[in-house]
Formats: sequence, C-alpha cells, structure tokens
Amino acid sequence: MFPAEENLPREILSWEDIDRVIDHLLLQFNHEYEGLVMITRGGLFPGGMLCEAMDIHNIHTAAVHIAETPTGKMAWPTFMQFPVDTLVTGRRLLVVDDLWADGVNIIAVKSRLEAAGAMVETAVLHYRPKSSLFPDSGPDYYGAITDRYIIYPWSLAAQMPPGYFNRPPRPPFDPAPF
Repeated sequence: MFPAEENLPREILSWEDIDRVIDHLLLQFNHEYEGLVMITRGGLFPGGMLCEAMDIHNIHTAAVHIAETPTGKMAWPTFMQFPVDTLVTGRRLLVVDDLWADGVNIIAVKSRLEAAGAMVETAVLHYRPKSSLFPDSGPDYYGAITDRYIIYPWSLAAQMPPGYFNRPPRPPFDPAPF
C-alpha cells in the first residue's frame, strides 16, 4: 500500500519548474483539440497555460466532489460545475488537471464527457502511478512521474500558517520585510 499523502516526501515547485513540465507535455500531443476541460481547482493553471500554448478557445471547467461515506467507500461523484452536453458532444477534448494521484476526479470527468459523446484524452503535470486506484488506467499524457507530494506555486497559500492572510496589509511604501 502506498503511504498516505502526509507521509510522502514533499517537493515545492517554482513557476519555472511548471514552465519546463508544460513544455515537456506540449511535445507529446500529436493532434489538435476542439476544446479543453480544466478540473478545478488544480487544473486551472496548467489548463490555462496549455490553452494559450495550443491556441484552444473552447474552454470549460469541471468541478467534482467525491465524498467518502462513513464506511470509507467513495460516494457517487457530485458535479458542482460541468459543461452542458451540447457543448461537448462530438468534440475531441483534452481534460487537464495538475496531478493524477488516485485518479478518481479525472476518471469521473472523463467518463461523464464520454457519456455525453465526446472523444476525450487526459493530461496532467504529474502522475503518481503507485497511488492510483485505476491500475489499468492512467493519463494519456503527463509531464512527469512522481512519488512525492507536490506543492504547486498556485497552492502555496494553503501551506501558509493560520491567520497569515488575516493580518492588515502593509502600506505600499513600507520597506519592512514580512
């Protein structure tokens, strides 16, 4: 069994690291997409970067919540935000997230899009195959394989101590460091 995320070695990435992973990912795509679906929240930044680099204008977001039941089993996914079927039916779409850890969110989004008649491929910045709940599946494209807990530049706020953002802002002219 793979260790719980809190027991994994941590890796903090910079924006330059993300640029390198995106560049590596871009080299893998061998056809054009008619749209891109970003899984919130982690997929927003890499999805936006890929849309710009690939000149994709048909952009959607999917927000999915999969609660655990009291028995520890996962419940049916709740889609809090999802493109309507008429926007995805018959289209070749790329679904993007930052990390494939257990794979549950991206598989849920991919399955729902395919049920609506879309042709779907998936891409993530990092793929953690040892923690995937889908041993016979994985992302179609990934920037890197990891066994670490990745801390992305857009998630650094979550790593700040409690109350960090509640303090009064410094005046713009105050040269004092934090």
